[in-house]
Amino acid sequence: MQIIRHRGPHIYGIWSEGAVAMGQNYLRADLFGPQPQEVPLSGLNALRICYDGQIGDRARLCAEAGLDPQSTSEESLLLELYRRDGPGMLERLDDAIFAFVISDGNELFAARDLLGIKTLFYGRKENTLYLSCELKSALVATRGVFEFPPGHSMDGAGHLRRFSRLPEQAPRTVVHSPEEAAANIRDIIRESFESRVDLARPTAALLSGGMDSSAICTEAVRTVKERFGPDARLSTFAIGVGESEDVLSARTVAQHLGTEHRELMVDPEEVEEVLPTVIYHLESFDPSLVRGAAANYLVSRHAAGHGFEVLLSGEGGDEVFCGYGYLADVPLEEMFSRQMECLGFLHNNAALRLDRMNLANSVRVVAPLISGRLLSYALELPPEFKQHPQGGGRMEKWIFRKAYESLLPAEIVWRSKQEFSEGSGSADSLIRRFEDRITEGELAEAQAAFPQLRSKEELYYFRIFTGHFGDSQAVDTVGQWISL
Repeated sequence: MQIIRHRGPHIYGIWSEGAVAMGQNYLRADLFGPQPQEVPLSGLNALRICYDGQIGDRARLCAEAGLDPQSTSEESLLLELYRRDGPGMLERLDDAIFAFVISDGNELFAARDLLGIKTLFYGRKENTLYLSCELKSALVATRGVFEFPPGHSMDGAGHLRRFSRLPEQAPRTVVHSPEEAAANIRDIIRESFESRVDLARPTAALLSGGMDSSAICTEAVRTVKERFGPDARLSTFAIGVGESEDVLSARTVAQHLGTEHRELMVDPEEVEEVLPTVIYHLESFDPSLVRGAAANYLVSRHAAGHGFEVLLSGEGGDEVFCGYGYLADVPLEEMFSRQMECLGFLHNNAALRLDRMNLANSVRVVAPLISGRLLSYALELPPEFKQHPQGGGRMEKWIFRKAYESLLPAEIVWRSKQEFSEGSGSADSLIRRFEDRITEGELAEAQAAFPQLRSKEELYYFRIFTGHFGDSQAVDTVGQWISL
């Protein structure tokens, strides 16, 4: 528990009963209502829960369970759903991201959300089953650690059961006019934002100047003014290796929205200096992930240093609205299957950056675009609404852009997609730094033992990773993006 204390240094507790010991760290921003007397939290019966997650439709589920949404925490809701429905409770959590363990000291029930946005690992040693939200803490107990598969539950004997899977066929396409679809998308995002963001703790937003973060900042500014008055201002943070494209675009959005904007300028040496820390918290050596994570870690640390406890993120927009550049070459009739491929990568790739880089700095992160309802609606839209033929190519996330074109500057709405590491400048600065430090012979030797290594840059990160976690079972938990 001490090893992952950064995930919640403010409130800490361990409970032991019968065959089970459970412990949890909490951030202040994680808690609903007053500070609890006991952690892990308990329900009206003997059940206890260790939980990390966000439930988008908590109010509706509380009402259906006869609970008061104003006084019921997500943990209490989950315990009541489990008391009533047992493992069947998971069928009701289609607008939630979660990893949790529930136990009464004898029986045990653990589960992880379908996309694997919240992380979970498990391992065994002798007759003991261990579960933890980070690889590093599980490795203290046993070297035989596995990623808990997304969309699965587990009982106390360690038996896994799939409770949900990504669809294999596209749902029936619903064709609205672009104007109606755009309005629906904006309404769903606003509802998702309001149900997930309470502004109870000091809250700021990450702003890259891309479409996703700009849309979230638009909703955040509106909400801040509604709740605190017309003079209230949202705080935003941007990062760049020098005056990168992200920094310039973020500045444009901040001026347009009237946010209290801060910019963190770093140089390549500062980015490289934090790589051992970034990879330790990230638990990955995938180059595209590490590059973005380094920038994310630095800006999150900067925001935490200014006293912010919650950061708003635009993560999820590319997966929901087919925003990745390589999809521009995919035939539209294949778009659904490739979108499912993107979603399938989340659990041990992009979702790690979201979770780990902010919690490494003891900051809660909220990503309203990761919404079951928003994804379901987007899947029903024609593929050309997401990758829209335009000129000789396509405009990615076209319908999402249409939803906010009246609320943001045109140069932001129609700015071409860049990965966070590209826009912030961390990608180019890192790719070039390792070419001369590792020889072709060293790369070939490493690839003979670990064929998954694809470049000198990846080998550099791999060496840091194995220095932290070893080169056996831990390596198999690492996911790799489809390109470098």
